[in-house]
This record gives sequence, C-alpha cells and structure tokens, in this order.
Amino acid sequence: MAGGLASSMLTGKKGLKVGGVAAVGALAYTAYQRFNNKDTSSTLPATATDLVAAPPGTAFMPEESDDVAIEALGLLLVRAMIAVARVDGRLDAQESQSIFQKIQSLELDSNSQALLVEEMGHPVDMDAIVNSATTPEITAEIYTASLLAVEVDTAAEKGYLGMLAARLRLPSELVVELEQQVEAQRAIA
Repeated sequence: MAGGLASSMLTGKKGLKVGGVAAVGALAYTAYQRFNNKDTSSTLPATATDLVAAPPGTAFMPEESDDVAIEALGLLLVRAMIAVARVDGRLDAQESQSIFQKIQSLELDSNSQALLVEEMGHPVDMDAIVNSATTPEITAEIYTASLLAVEVDTAAEKGYLGMLAARLRLPSELVVELEQQVEAQRAIA
C-alpha cells in the first residue's frame, strides 16, 4: 500500500488508533480548508509542514476521549481502504499484509478485528461505504483513506475512485485538493 505510506498514516504520537484517524483527518482537513478558502495563490500541493491537524470535536476528528467515535471512524476508513485494494479483483500479498497491520494497529477488540478480516473476503460494497458518509468531512476522509490505500495504477482502481468521488458527491476541485495532499505525502514518505 503506497510503499508503506498507509502504515505510517495509521501510527502517531497519541496512540495507534487516534494517530491513524488523526493523520487521515489532517490530510483531509488541510485539503478541505484549501478547497473552502479557494486558495489559488499556489498551485503546489501542501507539504508535510503545511498540514493542519483537524480540531478535536469536529467531523474530521472526534474528541480524543470519545473512543467509540474514534473507533467507528477508524473502522470506516479501514473498510474504505480494503474496498479500494480489492477493486482490481485481487488482493496481493503486500496489500493483505499492509491491511492486516492496519487492523492490528487500531487496537480493536478481537470481535472487531475478526469483522475486518472477514470484510477482506467480501465483495466490495461501495453502497455501505457511501451510506456511512454522514457529513461532507467524512466523505473527504473516506476518499483520502482510499487514495492512501493503493498506488492508482489500474483502470479498475481509477474507475473505482472516480465512482467513489461521484457517489460521495465530492466537488471535483476538492477531489483535486485531496489527491494533491496525498501525492505530497507520498513524495516525502
């Protein structure tokens, strides 16, 4: 998965579970802010130092003390990652290993871990992912997590991401910002 970028995105100083959600949230939040501010003064993607942490208690990042909300968002983001990794009809050993590491890093109970492992064996359910997107902020995070999950190098992956963006009703300018944020992170990873 993106040369280990997704692995690094699911770790952090404040604990594995919070760190992962916060990292994806920071990417999505920064892109969202640039999109909303229509920052046209620079066509360059933000660098790692330009990332802004999503404020706790927002749709991008639940309060640190809200373990239930953090876990729910983390599970949703991992499901989105699994879906895009499986869309080309195969889940190679590297993708599987990376996803298993993400699942373990979330510090979930054994039932939740088993649920996600089982999810890896199911067909892609874009409807479930799209229906879980209850706010524009979460839609941005779902798309960001999906971008982090794969190197977009097949027509199936490109098509899936295009369909996901359309189904999530992401404005095309926001999609560009999100893609630029992820690409900037890949460049420094």
